[in-house]
Amino acid sequence: MSDRNQRGFKRLLRSFVFASHGLKHVLEREQNMQIHLVSAIVVFAAAWWLAIPLDHWLILLLLIAGMFSLEIMNTAIERTVDLYTQEFHPLAKRAKDVAAAAVFVYGVFAVIIGLIIFGPPLYQLLFS
Repeated sequence: MSDRNQRGFKRLLRSFVFASHGLKHVLEREQNMQIHLVSAIVVFAAAWWLAIPLDHWLILLLLIAGMFSLEIMNTAIERTVDLYTQEFHPLAKRAKDVAAAAVFVYGVFAVIIGLIIFGPPLYQLLFS
């Protein structure tokens, strides 16, 4: 293996290490991410208990991965804005609010899709 390829591979490995540090940070310090994690565990448990079909599992996995990713990006935007200014600034507030709105909109649609996926098996379980 050439020296150049090793450096590229080491750089790639380092990027995974840095990403894992970021993930560890949001899981340990961001309350909303902790809420998303607990919600994901509840969703997985319910999907297993209700024997949700494989295609619905795939949708749930995509929804959860999307929510985690958006929450992580929201945190990154908030921290970047905080780095720029600690004082109140209307544009800083707007940037944070818009980033939070992205998470909110995704969350609303994730709940709607969750109701569509879990509704029929729950209805059948409760009323049959």
